[in-house]
Amino acid sequence: MIIIVLCFALALVLSLYFVPIMRRAAIKWGVVDKPDGRLKFQKEPVAYLGGIAIYLAFLLSISMVYEFSPQVLGLLLGGTVMLLIGLVDDFGVLSPYQKFAGQFLAIFVLIKAGIYIKVEFFPIWLAIPLTVFWMLGIINAVNIVDVSDGLSSGTSFITCIFLMVVAILNGNITIAVLTAGLAGSILGFLRYNFAPAKIYLGDAGSLFIGLMLAALSMIADYSETNTLAYIAPILLLGVPIFDTFFVMLMRTKKGLPIFLGSPDHFAIRLKKIGMSTAQVAILSYVVAAILGGIAILNMILAPFWSAIIITSMVVITIIVTIWLNSIEK
Repeated sequence: MIIIVLCFALALVLSLYFVPIMRRAAIKWGVVDKPDGRLKFQKEPVAYLGGIAIYLAFLLSISMVYEFSPQVLGLLLGGTVMLLIGLVDDFGVLSPYQKFAGQFLAIFVLIKAGIYIKVEFFPIWLAIPLTVFWMLGIINAVNIVDVSDGLSSGTSFITCIFLMVVAILNGNITIAVLTAGLAGSILGFLRYNFAPAKIYLGDAGSLFIGLMLAALSMIADYSETNTLAYIAPILLLGVPIFDTFFVMLMRTKKGLPIFLGSPDHFAIRLKKIGMSTAQVAILSYVVAAILGGIAILNMILAPFWSAIIITSMVVITIIVTIWLNSIEK
């Protein structure tokens, strides 16, 4: 437990140190997000490169307190590839297809390091495609939900905390330390990213965090007492997953390409009914925490009660989707 707390504390301190530095660097180099009156309504340009500060804090904290196994090295290498792809995209030079190619490369690195879905009744020919699908989905979901101050970073922090709890319950020190380091790094960044944001994740940060959460949630063990607990990762990442499917549904309904930016995110629609940016973020944190608690509870319940929870979550999701769709855009 000491090493987990130490890793979290180191990552937090390092993040608080690096974030202001990267903010000054982004402003100096002109790597900023400018308001456009369509999707970006901040009063003035906001610095990118927050993801680099998170990456450095995470990498250094892990290096100081933990020994690297081949799988950890593979995870860090895949995360580094993802960070670099996102950084290049922050300069606006990559097409969506080039970004996907970079994501496939990072996922290939993970699979080569032995990081993929390992379920007893899943043959390898099924596990690998499911791994690619899950990784691509979560990487882009964390990126897509990053449309409002503190939203993606805050919900990602909460997911890290619950993943750390799962790892501690399972006695998996590796995942516990990694999630602690990632949580501390994100929390330090959130100090500057909460409304009104002074710095953004940028694609470098959202893609890196997305890959880490996708991988760590995928290899955690949830089903020791309940086979239906395999749904836990979906609950833990429920906020970005919901926003991704909602945006895709709305864009498809309008006949728009799913890669085209549009004001269809749940955060933007909630602001249309008078919620402030901070209120949207806090509401999202509450939802993420509730979903995390349900995921933990689902691990110890009997399958019958898990089935009731899953059914209830599906019904609630449908109701919320219909309500959000009714909000005037």
